[in-house]
Amino acid sequence: MSASQPHLFTTPVTGAIRFERVAFSVFRLATYSILLAATIIFGIIFVKGSETLFTREFPFVNTTFLTASPETLHVFEHAGQKHEMGDKEFRAYLEKNGNPQVSDDNYVYSAGGIFPCIVGTLFLVLGSMAIALFVGISAAVFLNEYSRGGPVVEMLRLAILNLAGVPSIVFGLFGFGLFVLFAPVFGATPDPAHFSISLGFTCLNFSGWGVSLLSGWFTLAFMVLPVVITASEESLKAVPKGFRDGSLALGATQWETIRTNVLPYALPGILTSSILGIARVAGETAPIMFTAAYVVSDRLPWQVDKAVDVLFQGVMALPYHIYVVSSKIPQNAYTERVQFGTAFVFLALVLMIALSSVILRSRLRARYRW
Repeated sequence: MSASQPHLFTTPVTGAIRFERVAFSVFRLATYSILLAATIIFGIIFVKGSETLFTREFPFVNTTFLTASPETLHVFEHAGQKHEMGDKEFRAYLEKNGNPQVSDDNYVYSAGGIFPCIVGTLFLVLGSMAIALFVGISAAVFLNEYSRGGPVVEMLRLAILNLAGVPSIVFGLFGFGLFVLFAPVFGATPDPAHFSISLGFTCLNFSGWGVSLLSGWFTLAFMVLPVVITASEESLKAVPKGFRDGSLALGATQWETIRTNVLPYALPGILTSSILGIARVAGETAPIMFTAAYVVSDRLPWQVDKAVDVLFQGVMALPYHIYVVSSKIPQNAYTERVQFGTAFVFLALVLMIALSSVILRSRLRARYRW
């Protein structure tokens, strides 16, 4: 065979193959561009956030930033030295030195720490995901195991898919109108300012839950429901039909079959939806801005007179704190330090919660195999 003749098994280079190679190169370039952009963003947050979170002295962690509440930073000169102090430390310093007259520059939320924000974010994520998983898995079980199909069920599925495309700000307004202003509250007497229903021994007053954990939980839960329902239903469909038939043939009821032979094997896929839900719930600002978040709070969620009051008080949250520090106050080097430090802690917190779900999912997959 001469050198000019192609090999017998060589694929001829056609126009379709050339187009496929170009398309593959474009897709690969787009993927690498996304990875590069993500690396730059996370790299900047890691580098600048580390300057806030870590120190050169033992214990090498800025414990004040992780355990204190946000404070106003006071920058001033006294006795020939420049000082940077939080509000509490500044007042103690003045009292200790005989209350001297000093000229100080104030920077809001640029001292102290973000401990209330961390606690509030954990409360919001865990509560909303508990509600979303309970309602979402229940809906998925009904749609996949109990419903017989038909136009109504298909319309429900279409509505769930459409709900996934609703902007978060709309969920925030929905939560504000339904939960903050109109949700029912039990009371001893009717509230003349709101619609009330007398139940004999008590009254149901539609006066709303106010800006509270409960309002934030239900708003965030409704926002993430489409992801949970869709992923849970797909996980239920993946369980072999023989598991159901074998259980029913042995005399089990349909609910016993679902509870013992379907749900355990679908749990790994359901936990995948919880990971996606956690990432969205934890990072949302608009919904909690209307329903659950305070700019600053003087107490932690458990610092209440009655246990039930925990549900009816607002909290600070990391994404809302980042929003306030980044856009609502004058920007300077001190606020930048807080911004990147908070973002670093926020990403680490979401990563830890998601990693816990991944580990649990892996263990369940190893336990339930078919």
